[in-house]
Amino acid sequence: MILTQLFCDIDDFCKEFEKELEKRLINETNQNNKKGRKSRLTKSEIITIIVYFHMAKFRTFKDYYISYVQKQLKDAFKDLVSYNRFVELMPKVLLLLTAFMIRKRRGKVTGVSFIDSTIIRVCHIKREKQHKVFKGLAKKAKSSMGWYYGFKLHLVVNDKGEILSFLFTPANVNDNNKEIVKKLTKEIFGKLIGDKGYISKELFKELYKESIELITKVRKNMKNKLLPLIDKLLLRKRALIESINDELKNIAMLEHTRHRSPTNAFVNWISVLVAYTYFPKKPSIKIYEEDRELLEGMAF
Repeated sequence: MILTQLFCDIDDFCKEFEKELEKRLINETNQNNKKGRKSRLTKSEIITIIVYFHMAKFRTFKDYYISYVQKQLKDAFKDLVSYNRFVELMPKVLLLLTAFMIRKRRGKVTGVSFIDSTIIRVCHIKREKQHKVFKGLAKKAKSSMGWYYGFKLHLVVNDKGEILSFLFTPANVNDNNKEIVKKLTKEIFGKLIGDKGYISKELFKELYKESIELITKVRKNMKNKLLPLIDKLLLRKRALIESINDELKNIAMLEHTRHRSPTNAFVNWISVLVAYTYFPKKPSIKIYEEDRELLEGMAF
């Protein structure tokens, strides 16, 4: 049932998006259509197969495609191609997949948001100098778990566990980078709860101008400050976004070291986010209507 819903949602969006794209890039689209082999699989089918991998509880995409898609889903997808050919087709859907996530699968801003980042390792730290796939893209950085080589996924979610915005950066980008946080919070208002990595007076002032109140705990060497009770309670619920990061990694397979091209890696990472939006149960906190009205009344 979820496979049918997933395909219908993606197919409707692809038809709508490609019509829009054709109006803007008629000449370029026609030129691109003449190059390369034409696939038997539609872009909607390719995206559906990629996203469904993260719901099917397989450890590797190759095993999923050969053992499950080609054998058990052959009635759903009539014109399946070989595994190697499918891998060649994956980069062609990156734009559509990203647009689908941004336009159709983001949650609603509620006035209570949580911000955090999670690391994405692309290889063992001891093999960073031999690693070629992400050369010039991935960076070395240190987290609470030690040194690693790869990227960061920056996330903003609401109190219902829905993704509001996301951004991928090299590992050495700080959480409280002003430009990154401003991009993530472009369409957000109200309270934004983060960890100590987001402490920055300049960032607080910039967000305050945009009707966003950044709430964090204080470091040991900082003076303590009085917080309203609602802010203290929200800080205690910050584990919400950490639970989401855990699901993205351990259920949807966000992090692994088998990537063979940067483009396919980004296809995998964004499809993880899309798959998460279809999870029947998401980590969330319960905010009663009277409390939500109070929070909205406190909004700038």
